[in-house]
Amino acid sequence: MELKILKDTPPWDWPKEAGKILLGILRDDHADGSERLLAAELAGDFTVINEELVDALLSIVRRGDQTEKLRGQAAISLGPVLEQADMDGFEDPEYVPISEETFRGLQESLRKLYMDTDVAKDVRRRILEASVCAPQDWHEVAVSAGYSIDDPSWRLTAVFCMRFIRGFDDQIVEALESDDPDIHYQAVCAAGNWGVEKAWTHVAGIVTSEDTDKALLLAAIHAVANTRPLEAAELLGDLTDSDDEDIVEAAFEALAMAQWQLEAEDWDEDKEDELLH
Repeated sequence: MELKILKDTPPWDWPKEAGKILLGILRDDHADGSERLLAAELAGDFTVINEELVDALLSIVRRGDQTEKLRGQAAISLGPVLEQADMDGFEDPEYVPISEETFRGLQESLRKLYMDTDVAKDVRRRILEASVCAPQDWHEVAVSAGYSIDDPSWRLTAVFCMRFIRGFDDQIVEALESDDPDIHYQAVCAAGNWGVEKAWTHVAGIVTSEDTDKALLLAAIHAVANTRPLEAAELLGDLTDSDDEDIVEAAFEALAMAQWQLEAEDWDEDKEDELLH
């Protein structure tokens, strides 16, 4: 099966042998470079990722004789399985495609590779971006260092990582003023993930602007709902009538999230009142 067919097919419709096909290409040093790159991208999908594919991807990340682009993509493809394992834990193996031993080993391997300054810069950036999906103590220092480097690519990586690592509200607000559209976008995403109050005026302005880029608008829709859920309905109501289905879907999802947050806050207050009385 040609990889392009897999690329153009929803993962839930992939054939059973898709994982083995990807594994074979990743392990074949003589395979076409563009095919290996695409295989590395697809291998991170939840429908196929397993211990063998994790091992194959990590092996590519480690190899200095592979292209930086391939190594970087292999690293990025490890991010989703790290995040899933970190969130779900290992009490029910059916829900996590790798063992806890593999998970811990992968975390440590990525940490060591990141710390190795002989590894190419862009590969180290991708390693950091993947590894923060399962946060560890060392990430705070690494993200802070990346943000402080006078290098737009490192700053972009750092702001992306701030979605996952707490404690960077001031840097996120600063990054919202960046002239770099990629950094700006990542800052909006990070502000939304943590509900950064100081970012409210900025993200609300993005939602109400008629000239906002679609991807940025979708990120801002999530951000306003997570920051001030009570005010989200007023800002997002008109977007539910948009001609763009993606915007309508994002607006309804954000409104549902805002409602859930408000109900959760009411429940917490009720419980607190019960304890006090």
